[in-house]
Amino acid sequence: QVQLVESGGGLVQPGGSLRLSCAASGFTFSSYHMGWYRQAPGKERELVASISEGTTTYYADSAKGRFTISRDNAKKTVYLQMNSLKPDDTAVYYCNKRYSPYNSWGQGTQVTVSS
Repeated sequence: QVQLVESGGGLVQPGGSLRLSCAASGFTFSSYHMGWYRQAPGKERELVASISEGTTTYYADSAKGRFTISRDNAKKTVYLQMNSLKPDDTAVYYCNKRYSPYNSWGQGTQVTVSS
């Protein structure tokens, strides 16, 4: 059974930082290209960053220069370091496969950027 458990979100002031974690189980984590997605209120879920099995990374324009994705295959965990946070980054953040995401998404972790 696939499980994706996100954590690390919270309330942070503009310019602050957060590190999100996603613990995966139920599939061969190291064999998959993983992604971090987010969904803001009233908006569709969007891909923020992804990392291949070989650690090649991709970032949406909104994340470039501020976010860093990484993975630890031994821990079956993918991380998202978010710096210089902006109010527009406020959303629920999820992890999943980059391609053909699992239908069963995790609960996500709320990130709120506000003064």
